Amino acid sequence: MNVALTRADFERVMVPNYAPQQFIPVRGAGSRVWDQEGRDYIDFGGGIAVTCLGHAHPALVAALTEQAGKLWHLSNVYTNEPALKLAARLVEKTFAERVFFANSGGEANEAALKLARRVAHDRFGPEKHEIIACEGSFHGRTFFTVSVGGQPKYSAGFGPVPEGITHVPYNDLKAVAARISHKTSAVIVELVIGESGIVPASHEYIQGLRELTRTHNAALIFDEVQSGIGRTGRLFCYEHYGVAPDILTSAKGLGGGFPIGAMLTTAEWAQHFSVGTHGSTYGGNPLGCAVGNAVLDIVDTPEVLAGVLSRADAMAAKLNAIGEKSGAFSELRYRGLWFGWQLKPEFAGRAGEVLAAAAREGVMVLLAGPDIVRMAPSLIITHDEMMEGLVRLERAVLSLFKG
Repeated sequence: MNVALTRADFERVMVPNYAPQQFIPVRGAGSRVWDQEGRDYIDFGGGIAVTCLGHAHPALVAALTEQAGKLWHLSNVYTNEPALKLAARLVEKTFAERVFFANSGGEANEAALKLARRVAHDRFGPEKHEIIACEGSFHGRTFFTVSVGGQPKYSAGFGPVPEGITHVPYNDLKAVAARISHKTSAVIVELVIGESGIVPASHEYIQGLRELTRTHNAALIFDEVQSGIGRTGRLFCYEHYGVAPDILTSAKGLGGGFPIGAMLTTAEWAQHFSVGTHGSTYGGNPLGCAVGNAVLDIVDTPEVLAGVLSRADAMAAKLNAIGEKSGAFSELRYRGLWFGWQLKPEFAGRAGEVLAAAAREGVMVLLAGPDIVRMAPSLIITHDEMMEGLVRLERAVLSLFKG
């Protein structure tokens, strides 16, 4: 017997750690989603930078379906062809020489931080365990990664956090230089800080971090969970900076919506994760890796990566025009198809109202805190879908702010 499910069922059966919108999406195609009532929405949220090729992309559906008919899961007692193929491609396209697969960005960052501490321990002893991270950063929801993340609201109330974690202001090289020492095992940084409003790192900052970490024998970790897989117009954002890390993490767009994460590193660093030191039951499963290969087939092409930049400029121009017309926004920050739209101080705290108004008009956006509207649409969103979504978003914004 089929039972109609409604938004009210969320309160009845789900843990209340989320507050989802009132409509329930049931189908998607490209950058368009339909809810239970058949109403359509243009998706500018991209599942928080996950659905980089939109919904139900035929190549991803075909890859998943084909692999599902072959082999779903083995455990890491064995390896599998899709995992080996995806790892080889990531090695070929990046600084890395070795890959560890996980299920999410949080797990990839957990692995990265553990590897950094393990290398430091093996080479210099247990005293070298400290980690420097940035205020306002976000690195995952495991207890270790949420403690490293620079937003205390996410780690408060769960007891003592792991020791040896220091937070410094983002884009402030002097602050890092003042805290780094012979005890530092790693500096972890997002090249574009996402959850705090899409703020890109300066070239001088990233180059300076590379020099400081080398001087102090510490790992430089780039968290590219959101910024990677074409989001900024390069396969990975670090390519814009000309600086290679010791460890890089990826997830979100890597699976185009199918759960997968990866930690990339050098052979020298990887050897410190000997057999049994770390693992993941589902990490590197054939389904996720098959989809990841299909994602790279499409994203890692000159046409798509160049298209990201042209779409980004077109979308930014329209968003700036809406901002001027409404008088509500002070700044638009973006890197590729990744936008942070900052409300003026007099409208502080109202980003949630924009999200709700946008949904009423049939467009899906995100938040980055109470004052910033965030967007991360498909990398291949069509011009018509993008323009239609922006028209809907303009109506939503003007319904709240009338200049």
